[in-house]
This record gives sequence, structure tokens and C-alpha cells, in this order.
Amino acid sequence: MKIIVLAGGLSTERDVSLTSAAGICRTLIEKGHDAFLLDVFMGLPYDSDKLEEVFALPGHGLEIAADISTAEPDIAAVKASRPDQSDSFLGPNVIELCRMADITFLGLHGGEGENGKLQATFDLLGIRYTGPNSLGCALAMDKGVTKQIFRQCNVATPGGTWLYKSQADITVSELGLTLPLVVKPCSGGSSIGVYIVNTEEEFANALKSSFRYEDEVVIEPYIKGREFACGIIDGKPLPPIEIIPKTGWFDYANKYQAGATEEVCPANVSEEIAQRMMDITVEAYHALKLDVYSRADFLLDASGELYCLEMNTLPGMTAASLLPKEARAAGIEYGDLCELIIQKSLEARYQ
Repeated sequence: MKIIVLAGGLSTERDVSLTSAAGICRTLIEKGHDAFLLDVFMGLPYDSDKLEEVFALPGHGLEIAADISTAEPDIAAVKASRPDQSDSFLGPNVIELCRMADITFLGLHGGEGENGKLQATFDLLGIRYTGPNSLGCALAMDKGVTKQIFRQCNVATPGGTWLYKSQADITVSELGLTLPLVVKPCSGGSSIGVYIVNTEEEFANALKSSFRYEDEVVIEPYIKGREFACGIIDGKPLPPIEIIPKTGWFDYANKYQAGATEEVCPANVSEEIAQRMMDITVEAYHALKLDVYSRADFLLDASGELYCLEMNTLPGMTAASLLPKEARAAGIEYGDLCELIIQKSLEARYQ
């Protein structure tokens, strides 16, 4: 198959996306596909009459991938580095190359790549893509909407509320909540802009910092517990994985700094808790009208209560990421997982 692996973009997870997508591209090449790694924002300036050559280029576009820094990317610098200085999210020849491909593998994370807008655009243009549909992506990306849907569908999730930037001066007591709390951007990922606060002063500072990323934030009670994830493919849950940071919690640095986190899969929990986690993952998946694949994030407190925090519609896909590790525990190797995602995407929308 001719496959464009789409990555990059303008979200705070840009670097994560490039690394994920490079791994996808390499394994698809090894599987015999004509795959090419393309930055959705930078595009590929190329002679429009010769675009078919792109799928046979020796470097396969992999030169754009870089290691993930422990700090979030400078998006303003990324914008400034685009040669044509266009403010379009779609770079030169992106649409043309995606239309030429048999399918576009979405290796994007966060922002416009994961919030349903790109998926809806591709639907209108007749471009075939991997991963969940546009509606499911839109619902899951907004943590405030996700929380409301989870409550309506009885999916176990932390309480809390959400605020708009115009409410940035509100106090904890005015919200009627009790410290400690978690403050996080409504549509962010990779734990960027997430703060655990123990005082009113920390709460005020966290609001100010989180509102740098978005105009809406989610406020939740802080739940001390063990962290887990549970992937799902075609409605079938994978074995849960436990995430054990060596210091602190599973923030951006611990997610992507080598050796900072231990991951245990299958998770070292009772069969009853593992099954409950998988059942909740299926419930959350259907509640948000998702298809193809995604990954749920969980907390397990000391009393044995499980809380589903969110669903990631385009989870990390490096060979060392959580979903591929869960798939391997289920007997699905990385390359086979990438092909399975393509297969299930084609079955969900194009057959």
C-alpha cells in the first residue's frame, strides 16, 4: 500500500507525534509498504507533476523526526520556520499526497490533529485515514465534555468542574471544592499544563499557567493512587498496563525521558480489578462514540475505586509507548499492530 504517515502539527505534543509517526513509518516500510513521513504543517514543497515520486524517495521523509525533548516544543518558533509563512494548518502538498495514498496513517497527537477537525476535513475530501471518526475525536478531546458524558453514562470518573478564562480570578472556596486539586487544560495532552495544587496561592498560579495553553480548564479533586492505562482495538480491550514513575507523577518529563518510568504489563492487580478496568474502557469507548482504537487512562485509589480520567483517541505509537506494550502482552507485535489499525480503519469506514 501507499501510505502517508502524518505527523507534527502545532500542538504542544508536536515532538511526541514526530517520534511516534517515525516508528510507524519505519515498521510499515519493513512490512513492505511504500510509506512516507509527512509533517502536516510544514508539508513538502515538491514539483506537483512529480508527487508520485515521493512514495519511492529513499529517505521516506524520516529526516524530519527527532528525539523527544523533556521540554515542550516552541510552537512560535515552529510557525516562524515555515518557508511560505502561511497560517494554514495544512502545509504544501499535504492534501495532494494524502489523496494519492491508499490511506493516511494519523500519527498526530493533540490540537487540530486529534480534535476531530482534520478527520472531518478528510471525510469531506474523501481521504481515507486511520483512527477514530471525527465525532468521537471531538467528544474525547474536550475533557469537560468527556466528563459530562461519562457522568451521564455512569462511567466512573473524578468529580470536578471546568472554567473559562474569564473566570480566572475565582477561588477554591467560591467553587465549592476542597484542596488538593488538579488543574489541567481542557483539551491538552502529555500532561502539559497540568498542576497538582495544595493551597489557594498554588491554585491561582495554576489557573494562570494553564490558561496560557487554552481558554478553558478542568478542575478535579486530587486522587492519590496508582496510574494505569488500558487500550482498546475494535471494541476489544487490551491487558491493562501500570505506569510507575520513579519520582513524582506521570508528567511530560516522566513520559518521555528514558528510564524515568517503569511500566508493568499485564498490570500487577487482581483479576477482578483488571477486568473492571477493561469493562470501563469498553463503556467509555462506546459512550464517546469512538471506533477503531484508543486508550483509556485510569487511577486506582487505596480503597480499590477506579476512576477513568479520559480517552486518548490517537495514543502514543512508538514501540515503547503504552498501547504497543499492551498489544504485545496480547500477542500483537508492533508492526502487526500498525497493520491491524489500518485494517480496522478500512473496515470501520471504507468497506
